Order: sequence, then structure tokens, then C-alpha cells
Amino acid sequence: MTAVDARPQARAESGLTFPTGFRWGTATAAYQIEGAAAEDGRTPSIWDVFSRTPGKVRNGDTGDIAADHYHRMREDVALMRDLGVSDYRFSVSWSRVQPTGRGPAVQKGLDFYRRLTDELREAGIRPVATLYHWDLPQELEAAGGWPHRETAERFADYAGLVAGALGDRVATWTTLNEPWCAAYLGYASGVHAPGRTEPAAALRAAHHFNLGHGLAVRALRAALPGPAEVSLTLNLHAVRPLSGSEADRDAARRIDALGNRVFLDPVFHGRLPEDLVADTAALTDWSFVRDGDLAVASEPIDSLGINYYSPTVVGAGVSESPSPWPGAEDRVRFEPAPGPRTAMDWPVDPDGLYELLVRLRDELPHVPLVITENGAAYDDYADPSGAVHDPERVAYLHAHLAAVHRALADGVDVRGYFLWSLLDNFEWAYGYGKRFGIVHVDFATQRRTPKDSARWYARVVARNGLAAS
Repeated sequence: MTAVDARPQARAESGLTFPTGFRWGTATAAYQIEGAAAEDGRTPSIWDVFSRTPGKVRNGDTGDIAADHYHRMREDVALMRDLGVSDYRFSVSWSRVQPTGRGPAVQKGLDFYRRLTDELREAGIRPVATLYHWDLPQELEAAGGWPHRETAERFADYAGLVAGALGDRVATWTTLNEPWCAAYLGYASGVHAPGRTEPAAALRAAHHFNLGHGLAVRALRAALPGPAEVSLTLNLHAVRPLSGSEADRDAARRIDALGNRVFLDPVFHGRLPEDLVADTAALTDWSFVRDGDLAVASEPIDSLGINYYSPTVVGAGVSESPSPWPGAEDRVRFEPAPGPRTAMDWPVDPDGLYELLVRLRDELPHVPLVITENGAAYDDYADPSGAVHDPERVAYLHAHLAAVHRALADGVDVRGYFLWSLLDNFEWAYGYGKRFGIVHVDFATQRRTPKDSARWYARVVARNGLAAS
């Protein structure tokens, strides 16, 4: 991965300037925006099935149409061109490309991503492809899903297929997006697809995500026609104990093991955290980890993607059930962080992002970092003139970019920032009730309207930094 040229410059009169070569982007995910759920050979993913299950998604919303990006892709690329972004992070729908999760690719599915990447390149935008953003083909879930070892092997096959088709167009490849969410929300608490509440299965899924990541890295390296950046995106937790008591600090340690080190240690050190194994002994003996698995999981990668929205505050106690934290339910309680909240009721705390970046600087000093998601949902709307004013989002983004700049000044190797999200979209179990986009989408008409935050971000990109406030 190409290094940026220098540390940032900070001047009170002109604001905060980021390093030359810093990558500015936006991000989306296939099921959240594409629609066209049954077109050109695509078959159901676990999110198609989950969203059509009564009571699972607010208002019974589904991603059948979403933001209709499948048909409006050129319009959306034009929006990005107008923003001036250098990069676009999208995900590939596994069931659009390989409907059963096995066998040959469907060319019509691949053709969509060929058209997308060609359109991006013509607009001067660098395509950044994520292979898995939670939309497992339903047929693989019926065979056992991520708790089943074969899914990791099938994922590697799929990675090779996509890399073989798009390797001449895509320079950055991300294997997985937020395996914590996919493993724990999908298989422990059941609030995400596939909706299972099996804590032991969630731990098996976490391991198979690590294994699948490593196998996919090998498949990518083998299939790509030339050098390419290979990455992984984690939603690491900025964990804070409620107090300095031994019990609260132990609660934070447990959540750090389950939320962070369960992925960081296998991927970067080829080991399982010993305290994680001990903490979860009542659920599993981890015998599903076979000889050689951790060596595969720790295949070298070129960068680490970080998704951050808010910190995690914990103390000793008991969690609500069902919990997404296997083995911690009777020992850890979660407390709200102070300060303002977003429409998701998430606290706004840019210091958590800074703390996380500094931790990674110290623990993984040779690994370049990229902020692959950061943003906020607010209850914004089009006013009678058609304008969408979202000052709270602008303030949120400004504060978090200032935290990134502070981390850069303190020696953290951050190479880029991808704002979540380009478009209002299908927000998983919240349906269409939460809006993260800097472009407003009227889902009845599919009309796109850039919000004030879009115009603000375009100015940030153009000046490569933040104006003085």
C-alpha cells in the first residue's frame, strides 16, 4: 500500500490539513442499496430470508428494492464524481455472483460489477471491493452457515472467482466486513440474519470467519493478475470500564477479548487469546480450531480497515438476554456513555476513535490503517423547498475527522477515510427508518438529493482537510 507523503499540518488560521495522498471515500453495502433481489440469476441471501420473516425487521421492510442502485448505478457514480472523492468502497453480493455459494459464477452478476468498476474508473474514482458484507447465500446457511467449516472454504472459492473477473479493475480488496456483527448478532443474539440464538455456534462462526479470511487472502493472491492491496475490516470496540474497580476492569477485559482480540490475535499473531478460551470454557473447548488454522488466518495483509461509531462502556453485572457476547452475559453489563446521541441512540464520542487508533499504533505498528466506515444517522428530511439540512451530521463528521487528524499527528499511520454512507439505505433490522446517507433517498420515487453534509464533505475533499471552525 502506498504511503502518504507526510504528517498532517495544523494551522489555526486554515484549519486541519491531511497528508498529501490521503484517500477520501464513501462506502455502501450491496444488500443495503442494490435492490434487484431476484434479477439476473440472483438468489436469496440470509438477509432476504430474514427480512421477509415477520417481526425481524422494523415495518416489515426488505432490501428487495432498497435504493435501486442496480438500475441507478451511473447516477450514483455521478454523485460521487461531483463529491470529488478519490475512492468508493462497495460490496459484492455473493448470491448475485454465485447463487448457491458453490460452482461457477453467473456472468450477468459479474457484469454488473464490471460495469460499476468501469464507470468508477472513468470517473477517476478508485474501486475498493469488499467480498462479504453479511449476505451469505441462503443455501450455504441451510447447510450450516458460518458455524460450519465448509462455509470458510466456499468463501475462498468465491473470492477467487470475483478476483479472476475484476482483478484488472480493482486495486484494493477487503475480505470481510465486521465479522463481529455477522458472528455475534447473527448467531448469538439473533437480531441480524440468520437470526439464530446459539452462543456456542457464534464462537465457531467467529473462528470460521478468521479461517475464511485467511483462505480468501490466499485465493486473492493466487487469482489476481498483479500486485493488489488486500485488507480486512473490523468494527473494533473502544472498550472502557465503568470505574477503576477490579470487577469493572475485568468486565472490560472480557469484552476486549470477545470483541477485539478474538479477531486481532488470530489475524496478526496466529494465536487465540488464552483468556478468551478460559472465559468461554462453559460453552466450548475450541476443538473446532484445527492444526494449521491459525497459520492460515494470519496470512499477511496490507492494511486494516476500522469501522467506528461509538465507544463501549462496561461494568460488572448481568446483560440483557439474548446477548451478543457469548460467555459474558452473567458477568458484564453495558452502560450508556455520556454526551449527545444519534438517531440510533449511539453516543457521539470522537475520543473513542482516537483511543482506538493509538492503541493499534502501539500494538500493530507496521500495519497501515484505513477508516472504512464512520458516520451517523439523524432524523433528517427534505424541507418544502426540497433541501435537506443536517447540521448534526456535519458536526459529527467534523469532530471525528479532527480525531483522525489528531491521531495522524501522534504518529498513527492512517491512509484514508470512508464516510458511511453515500446513500440513505436499508439499515438492516431498522429497515428504512434510519438514515446514514449524505445523499437523501426518497424511497417512493428513488429521487436522490445531496444533503448539506454532502456539500460539506465535497469541500473537505477539495481542500484535503477541515476548515477553521
